[in-house]
Amino acid sequence: MISAARFHPGPLARLLIASIGVVLFASSWYGQSEACTLPPDHAGLTFPVERVDPAWACRLRSITQNNSIESQVGPILTALSGALYRYLLDDPPFAAALIRRLKLGLYQSEGRGPRRFWGDDGEGSKGIVEVVYEDPTSRIYFLEGTHESRLLPHLKGKAVVFLRIGIMQDENSHETTVSTLVAYTKLDNPFLSGLASILHPLVSRIAASRLKKGVETVDRLGVVMRLNPQRVLAEAQNPPSLPEHHVAFLKQVLIRQHIPENGSSEGRSIP
Repeated sequence: MISAARFHPGPLARLLIASIGVVLFASSWYGQSEACTLPPDHAGLTFPVERVDPAWACRLRSITQNNSIESQVGPILTALSGALYRYLLDDPPFAAALIRRLKLGLYQSEGRGPRRFWGDDGEGSKGIVEVVYEDPTSRIYFLEGTHESRLLPHLKGKAVVFLRIGIMQDENSHETTVSTLVAYTKLDNPFLSGLASILHPLVSRIAASRLKKGVETVDRLGVVMRLNPQRVLAEAQNPPSLPEHHVAFLKQVLIRQHIPENGSSEGRSIP
């Protein structure tokens, strides 16, 4: 019988022991990752979280369950058809460029990979937005960024945003969208996160205002598209023109929404 004190494993034995340790660790981690499920209900709305890529589940749950701030905005009406609203959501750089050209806001955005965008609202908030899940009525986003203001020091954090899109008709029988957003924000700074109970009203107001302003800006864009489609197209085509496929889409949508049921364009034309 070999005593434990005299046993010295050789290289092969040590490799085997290390391999067993890795397998056990991986099995334990895998079991934990499998358990990372997101709650489906947020602010009275149910989201299809079971369709979220499992690779995202733990990242999102760590924010939703340990958030510093929870914000809700909406429901807010926006003067855009469902198709146009989703088109703008799918291409933030195009939406930001159109908003800037129409002098509705200072937004900037750039693509940073598939379903990943950098954004700057021109008022102190900037960062990366990633589309985690999307379907015709629901979107789930992951955000990581910073906020600078005179009221608060440099804020850095992550957020999960749940967006619900509804469709309805307004009093003039125009198709409009109804947006509701629920956001969970987790501050990276432990000190500020610890003061969340004290700072919550201020930080929560900032977070909600950023979300609300974004939706309201899109609504203003929709109003301009309905009232002055020629201006929208002119700004889109001013040198340097926005990408041709975006201009073509705008023409198609604006022509459709300005032709009444009787087929008359009431003397208005869209070039």
